[in-house]
Amino acid sequence: MAPGVALQAAAQQAGGTTLRVAITQQIDTLNPFIAIFQSSTELGRLMYEFLTTFDTHNQPTPGLAEKWETSADKLTWTYTIRQGAKWSDGQPITAKDVVFTYNLMMTNADAATANGNFVANFESVTAPDEHTVVIKTKVPVTTMTAMEVPIVPEHVWASVSDIATYANDTTPVVGSGPFVLTEYKANEYIKLKANKDYWRGPAKYDELQFVYYKNADAAVQALQKGEVDLVNRLAPAQFDSLKNDPNIVPNQAKGRRFNELLINPGAATKDGQPIGDGHPALKDVRVRQAIAKAIDVTTIVNKVMGGYAEPATGLIPTMWGDYHWQPAAGQERKFDPAAANADLDAAGYPKGADGTRVGPDGRALTLRLLGHSGRAFDEQTAEYVKRWLSDIGIGVEVQLVSDNQFNETSTAGNFDLQVSTWGSNPDPDYILSLHTCAQRPNPDGKGGTTDSFFCDAEYDALYAQQSAEFDRTKRAELVRKMQQRLYEQAPLVMLDYDNALEGYRKDRFDGFQKQPAQDGVIMAQSSYWGYYSATPVAATSAGAGSSTGLVIGVVVVVVVVLAGGGLLVARRRGSTADERE
Repeated sequence: MAPGVALQAAAQQAGGTTLRVAITQQIDTLNPFIAIFQSSTELGRLMYEFLTTFDTHNQPTPGLAEKWETSADKLTWTYTIRQGAKWSDGQPITAKDVVFTYNLMMTNADAATANGNFVANFESVTAPDEHTVVIKTKVPVTTMTAMEVPIVPEHVWASVSDIATYANDTTPVVGSGPFVLTEYKANEYIKLKANKDYWRGPAKYDELQFVYYKNADAAVQALQKGEVDLVNRLAPAQFDSLKNDPNIVPNQAKGRRFNELLINPGAATKDGQPIGDGHPALKDVRVRQAIAKAIDVTTIVNKVMGGYAEPATGLIPTMWGDYHWQPAAGQERKFDPAAANADLDAAGYPKGADGTRVGPDGRALTLRLLGHSGRAFDEQTAEYVKRWLSDIGIGVEVQLVSDNQFNETSTAGNFDLQVSTWGSNPDPDYILSLHTCAQRPNPDGKGGTTDSFFCDAEYDALYAQQSAEFDRTKRAELVRKMQQRLYEQAPLVMLDYDNALEGYRKDRFDGFQKQPAQDGVIMAQSSYWGYYSATPVAATSAGAGSSTGLVIGVVVVVVVVLAGGGLLVARRRGSTADERE
């Protein structure tokens, strides 16, 4: 029996209403301190409340903190923790839980794996009483109103001796979010129940299930058969096939995700010790720039994405406005194989008898391209890249592997090229941090949240400046300069900004709150509104009302304005903020 059918039958026997969601990405871990994959960090958003989150207009809004204020020098931040909030086991949530979480991240390198950038400049975190948290920072930190770090219960995690190996899958998992994890079977399904004690109030249905499918084709078929109710990350042809189904509502939104081609510039640990087996020629910026010139981004958008995307330039997608960067007129890097060939000739990489270039060390420029098996984008893009690089004398061996194997290989630096994807949030800090020297692995080769293993003093200096700049106009200029530096140094080639392509069964559920509210996404949000607001059709027709999320979002914007503003972001050891794939 297919997993969706089996779970549907079980839910019907047990009674209650169940929202079934198809996923095609594996879960790397349920431990929020070290989760990498987007699928895992999305579960974290559902299981654990943050100090602050994003409302349906992508503005900072209260979570466990109902309000906050800062000192004039912006070095001391005081948060008021809401009273009455409970953990799912009935124990009260207090300021001590927040202090425990942040101090653990400040003192334990493994605990800082996913979200270490948020606490990197913390000096101290204290709790004067059960409902007050005081954070003192070494320098002004712009993300203080965008604290997307899962707060964990001290009475559970204080006994965890090894954060790096703790699976956090003993169910039910004690949490504070809108849903409680009740059952998990790797690569098959995840079951969560609505948290009846959730401080915003319980969801309008009883159970949320994520059902794993090996590829998007199988997931779409399950949606059409009624085995699942909601699917995202559809390929263009799959999305188009749903448009004439009377029971399915397709949703196309400008996405917050981008696809990139990473070029290993010389993987190393934080202290500069080389790791991995990347091709040495890729340390040469001239080779990386030539590869970038050989990649036809327009073809990726039109052929691979079927037009459901925008050409990408910098790390920040166009939906985030003034933080987005594009090269100045006349400085664009165009698809130009002839120029790429000429550059490699001039750099001292001649073609051998078989047409493959050879480096000064006599080693052929044959590169391994790592991608996700079962992901149509990776499969199609890899073939194009192989063809394009062949035209400039570089051989490519495509290696498509499982999500977990992909992560292990890339984290160890055992790749030359890789197709990667990230989701970003309104504040750019986290996605920018992934390319700083400090985000490389620890000396033991573990930890770290680097994306490309890039390490550059100029980039790091700009990162420090933007992190402390509260003037949005000045900060945006620094953020754009950082993206320009990445473009020039080419540790990656930005490919496209995806449209989010989703579909749901309107005969089962409705009322999904999008983010942004009018034309945004349902799944893979910067918060949990899409799942939390879902309303069974029977309840909708009975007048149960729609989106709780929208009402909350509108009300909370006022609170944020009164309290004093701020922002946030979304990675590889996938942040709960930026998520990687």
